[in-house]
Amino acid sequence: MSANKADTKTSNQIGGHAAVALLETYGVDTVFGIPGVHTLDLYRGLADRKMRHIGVRHEQGAGFMADGYARASGKPGVCCLITGPGLMNAATPIGQAYSDSVPMLVLASVNASEDLGKGRGRLHEITDQRAAIAPLAGIARTIKDAADLPQAMADAYALFETARPRPAVLEFPLDMLSGPADVSQAKRVKKTRPQACGADLARAAALIDAAQAPLVIAGGGTVDAAAELRAFVEKSGALCATTTAGKGVLPDSHPQSLSGTLSLSPTQRAIGGADLVIAVGTELAETDCWVERLPINGQLIRIDLDAATLSRDYAPTIGLLADAGPTLTALTAAITGGRQPDLAQAQAVRKANLANRNPLQRKHMKVLDAVRAALAPDAIVVSDMTQIAYTGNVTFPLEHPRCWFHPNGFGTLGYAMPAAIGAKIACPSREVIAIAGDGGFLFTVQDLATAVELGLSLPILVWNNDAFGQIALGMNERDIPELGVKPKNPDFQGLAKSFHAYAEKPASLADLTAAIQRALKADGPTVIEVHELADYLT
Repeated sequence: MSANKADTKTSNQIGGHAAVALLETYGVDTVFGIPGVHTLDLYRGLADRKMRHIGVRHEQGAGFMADGYARASGKPGVCCLITGPGLMNAATPIGQAYSDSVPMLVLASVNASEDLGKGRGRLHEITDQRAAIAPLAGIARTIKDAADLPQAMADAYALFETARPRPAVLEFPLDMLSGPADVSQAKRVKKTRPQACGADLARAAALIDAAQAPLVIAGGGTVDAAAELRAFVEKSGALCATTTAGKGVLPDSHPQSLSGTLSLSPTQRAIGGADLVIAVGTELAETDCWVERLPINGQLIRIDLDAATLSRDYAPTIGLLADAGPTLTALTAAITGGRQPDLAQAQAVRKANLANRNPLQRKHMKVLDAVRAALAPDAIVVSDMTQIAYTGNVTFPLEHPRCWFHPNGFGTLGYAMPAAIGAKIACPSREVIAIAGDGGFLFTVQDLATAVELGLSLPILVWNNDAFGQIALGMNERDIPELGVKPKNPDFQGLAKSFHAYAEKPASLADLTAAIQRALKADGPTVIEVHELADYLT
């Protein structure tokens, strides 16, 4: 007994334990990862602090789960990774989080301080691990001295909470993790977001009052400002379109909503006809609109936490470096209001967007309608890079924000299922469903075992077209012979059962809705296969 007490006392004084103690100070209660020989002292800290650890089957899964956890909860997702291959396996989800402004904290080991940069052939060695991951992170820092831990953690959380959220990667040399450390006096540091000055708000309000046909574009930076956005839209009389990341921030049922349809021509024509566009919490990127440039012909107000975004690509008439919620509240108070929204135009745009669907997209919509019918209004849908999700990005109806997660910017396959696991862990009382293509599902299928182990009631809809369908379509459109786009698929029903998951293959759209509802009550995940050529979709 005395030896165990001595071990615990020693662990309280080493770097690995100090790093985990600081996580607790910042409210972290869940960590995703795989233990390895280089992270044993970090795991000593996790065990001693009794923090929840989600063991994954691949580090890429840990990163995607942390992403889904963050998008669902609004809190940073945290993962713990080993030196070299462990961190590099998570490079894709770290890059996705960077692109989509998702707060993610990565704790990684690295070789001992005396070995860094020397290329001595040490286990897991990268000549410069920090440099390898830095382009994908907002912060990438090597913590050689435990005394630097509190400031590093404060800087990471300042990035998450006061700026455009990006991943923060903190790497710890082995000697630091096992060496002495004392962070007992460290306190949680909380900073505030920038606010617009009164003069700039007054100028912006004057522009809004003078506009005859204003239009709001709401991005992912507004997901925690839904009430403020709605109040502004209603008082200003503006129509409102959202990016994919902003889906649901204004309910799709709202008469002034154009939904997440920036990529569709009718919405783009409405933007072109607006004499004032107010872009809030969006970088107006290629993957938001799928054209080289949106036709913003009128004046432009941009509101964003990222200074670079305020002036990049679309020069604003007024740029407000500020938090979306308080800024919208201030503008709502400052404008005169009283302008009647052009509801006829909004209705015409919505009707034209709906009509602009090809036969394959109409198949998708049948499936998505069956999915919607199975889910509660606040259910979370986590989609992959797959054709049915591209249709869902613009057609799936939402009434709330933080309900549709898509790997929009970096555009990686394999996102949906592990991110859905993370979302379900973050919000266990909410319904969560993953939608993946057959190809993308196989990228991260091994973490189906994690969902089984956790007993998660998680439907996983696999849209099976026996192809990388979007790439095959691109080849056909360019008269390129199909190459590498028709891989041989496994038996998805048998594959699911081999993991001890449930499996279903609905025979009708009504069966699909019922299968999802059963899966939402099951004591483990359910793989639900829907084939593009199913008779009930013709």
